[in-house]
Amino acid sequence: MKTEPILSAPTNKKMKKGHKIRGSFLFLLPAWILLFIFFVGPIALTFYFAFTNLALTGSEAQSIKFVGFQNFVTMFEDPNFKTSLINTIVFLVFSAVVGQQVLGFILALLMKEKNKSFRRIIGIIIIAGWVTPEIVVAFCWVAFLSDNGTLNTILNGLGLESITWLYSFPMVSVIIANIWHGTAFSMLVFQASLDDVPKSIEEAAKIDGATRLQTLLKIVLPMVKGSIVTNMILVTLQTLGVFTLIFAMTGGGPGTSTQTLPIFMYNQAFVNYQLGYGTAISLVLLVIGIIASLIYMRSMKANV
Repeated sequence: MKTEPILSAPTNKKMKKGHKIRGSFLFLLPAWILLFIFFVGPIALTFYFAFTNLALTGSEAQSIKFVGFQNFVTMFEDPNFKTSLINTIVFLVFSAVVGQQVLGFILALLMKEKNKSFRRIIGIIIIAGWVTPEIVVAFCWVAFLSDNGTLNTILNGLGLESITWLYSFPMVSVIIANIWHGTAFSMLVFQASLDDVPKSIEEAAKIDGATRLQTLLKIVLPMVKGSIVTNMILVTLQTLGVFTLIFAMTGGGPGTSTQTLPIFMYNQAFVNYQLGYGTAISLVLLVIGIIASLIYMRSMKANV
């Protein structure tokens, strides 16, 4: 009688490993399908539409044509695009880099040594602004900065003249509103990071004669550098996409003084009905976010 050969142990392990891989793939298949439909698919369509004459009305809406780089050529020749790009950079630097990042770190540093009850109360107050929807934040700041708003009422009570904040200082107004709305996120990130810094290291530096400023610059900041870069990337990407806050407060005006790239993109896509052109603007916004993220990560590696 012939007997069938018994599979060796390594072969059995390979078969079991193959079954596990196939089983894992089947479990992850629904997630991959959803990811492709709602993430990869829209990105691919965005790249495609950016090189077409897609429109909401007119003859272009009936027949989509490939126009190559014409949308980008028109964009870079448009003075409104250049103005929007400058406004976006100004809004990003002062709102995210200088405002939310610095203020969030200062708040986290001030709360580091405080007791839990104080930190909990202050944290709830600050986080309340962060969880408030942008449209509500915009209306609150319009009410605060309007001609008959709270701030001018305070100034009048002090004997000072009213200021048309949203007309005379529109960019400053939207920057301050966005800082108020988003600083809590940076504070939470830095607070968690600062809590992980061992107290023994700070105490050893104090014994060696280091001042608080020296301890902060030479010990604390290098140890939380990863959190700083990560928070910078997240805050930058979030700030680049701010639309509702600015649109509700100023509508991008007066004129184009607060028109950032998201508002410029909205106007071209849904006011002028040029979806292809608007999609091309969105790609430029995406590239700016990628470049900023790469710069942050490279700066972190350079200082390692």
